[in-house]
Amino acid sequence: MSKVGFRLAVDIGGTFTDGVAEIVASGELVVAKRLTTHADPGIAVLQVTEDLLRDMRELERARGVEFECGEVVHGTTLVTNAIIERDGAKVALFATAGTRDVLKMGRETRYTLYDLNIEFPKPLIPTEMIFEVEARMDATGRVLTPLDHAAVREQVHEMKEAGVEAIAVSLLHGYLNAEHEREIGQIIAELHPDAKVSLSSRVASEIGEFERTSTCVANAYVQPLAADYLRRLKKRLAESGIRAPLRIMTSNGGFTSSDAAAEAPIELLESGPAGGVRSAINTANAIGIDDVLTFDMGGTTAKACVCQNGLPELTYRFEAARVARFRKGSGLPILVASTDLIEIGAGGGSIAHRNNMGLLNVGPQSASSEPGPACYGLGGEQPTVTDADLMLGFLDPDWFLGGEMTLDKGAAERAIAALAGHLGIEPLETAWGIHSVVSENMASAARVHAAEKGLDPRKLTLVATGGAGPVHAVEVAAKLGMKRIIFTIAAGVGSCLGFLAAPARIDRAWSYIARVDKIDVEKVGRALAALKEDIREDMARSRADADSTVWSLGVEMRYAGQGHAIMIALPDTGFARAGIPDLVQAFERSYEETYGARIPDGVPQVVTWRLSAQSEAKSRAFKLADLEREKRRVDQPDRQRRVFLPLENELGDVPVHQRYQIRPGAKLRGPLIMTEAESTIVVARPADVEVLDDGTVSVALD
Repeated sequence: MSKVGFRLAVDIGGTFTDGVAEIVASGELVVAKRLTTHADPGIAVLQVTEDLLRDMRELERARGVEFECGEVVHGTTLVTNAIIERDGAKVALFATAGTRDVLKMGRETRYTLYDLNIEFPKPLIPTEMIFEVEARMDATGRVLTPLDHAAVREQVHEMKEAGVEAIAVSLLHGYLNAEHEREIGQIIAELHPDAKVSLSSRVASEIGEFERTSTCVANAYVQPLAADYLRRLKKRLAESGIRAPLRIMTSNGGFTSSDAAAEAPIELLESGPAGGVRSAINTANAIGIDDVLTFDMGGTTAKACVCQNGLPELTYRFEAARVARFRKGSGLPILVASTDLIEIGAGGGSIAHRNNMGLLNVGPQSASSEPGPACYGLGGEQPTVTDADLMLGFLDPDWFLGGEMTLDKGAAERAIAALAGHLGIEPLETAWGIHSVVSENMASAARVHAAEKGLDPRKLTLVATGGAGPVHAVEVAAKLGMKRIIFTIAAGVGSCLGFLAAPARIDRAWSYIARVDKIDVEKVGRALAALKEDIREDMARSRADADSTVWSLGVEMRYAGQGHAIMIALPDTGFARAGIPDLVQAFERSYEETYGARIPDGVPQVVTWRLSAQSEAKSRAFKLADLEREKRRVDQPDRQRRVFLPLENELGDVPVHQRYQIRPGAKLRGPLIMTEAESTIVVARPADVEVLDDGTVSVALD
């Protein structure tokens, strides 16, 4: 019996855990979806994996082959949830004497000026667990006060007795000279070997004492949890017969090894949404579209990303666990490379309510998977977006998750009716209000996000992923004035498809502030060589092909005296004095394009060097396996369903199509509904709908 390779991808979301098995040679997919088990997320992962393996065994019997798993790519909300819910490890911090309050002081700015009751995120670590170190370096990295090893040893003993599980080490100017941080790490390894250690010089070797310390502490806070989770996940996979390498999706849109992820789990914060973006780009590139707005809406949140020239933009500074969900500056700052996403709204489980002014609001509270929306029949009673979509006819109560889950329409109607009573309007009007409010909130946020990039969203194509994304995408696009919407194959598990299309990728940074006329080229060369060697080690652990690795080097620059820098891409990963004039020219040209003018007599200054490597990114052509197509044909004839039509402001009959029964090249006319196991494409407006050759659905609004 011949052996055929396949890969698994599993993504844990706030409401659902998604899974995909891909037959590598053909790109055929088998798909599974389960409610997330929050008490132990690994249970849902195991359930999804077993569902996939069951279907793969069925394919084995039908085709007379033996399938063999070559790798597992995984994304998880574990890190994000631990920080939001304050459910991480007991952590201690080593800080330079005199900087003990850096996490409390922050930047001493207010994210909203006139709120007298403004709230800031509490540090992940109490002040009594911050230990000051009598050691000091100056701003050039020169040692002023040697490290007091004896004092550090006493402090480590004290931490151990206090039951500390992880220790963060973030010393002043540690990004320039990591000598003292490494020495402390060695002492911890000797005296408290069970403790996880996070060195700021390894996790975030960048300028910004507050941000660097915040990132280092956050990494330490989730290290024990992540390490234990990944260890147990490997064991569970092995018990299911899967002994393939485990890769972990990271926020930068690539994957890394499970060992590297256990050391720096803070890099997993946006792993799932990054996968959704990668899936959208993979589909858009395949049909020749370069400039898109990705729209990923799941059960808990919705996120968007602007991608130009077939690539997402990366950011190196973002926030976690915001106190005010959409307020920049209200969260914990994190310094890791991340796909530049914006959270633009609620998810299917977001709860609708009447606010203090008597108006309809949706979110930010979510019913999640436990107890879930009222229609899930799991104990939830409050009205959610999913309940509203069901009442509007957008969802089929008998064909949710491909018929594996039945929705209680009566429970949804009762929940919506109760809210309608508080609002003083009709239940159907309330349901449409919930759907419309959510869509308008997402459209407004996406419009601002695009404008910040200097783009008009009307010139972009919307690419929808996520379980709820296809339900809301057309309405969001209409509010943005966008004319074309693309729905990827198996859009409801889009993040998993992104995992399978993602390359291995590692990013490293090193801050070194210097005017361009005073750059120490040899120092830069040594630092870049060290970064490159570190990256090579992690890429090797990811088993990436060294011959196909693509390297890139960028440098953040500003005029001396400024506080904000812009990124300049360099043509290669080496740097010599001869390249300084070209660097200055590139900076001034980019500065003028960004701000409209150059600063006369301004002196350019280098702030941070950024080196990255990724394996070759190849577009993947996916299609559903024959088994999945047959499953979807069971009891699913084309039919009519009454749905809410926004232009008519009333219910009307529209055709319902089984997406994977429609032949490629077919052209249809909206309004219509397309169902699939993982999601539903809702086109409630007049539009031309076409199924492309690769199974992608394209919608062109009138």
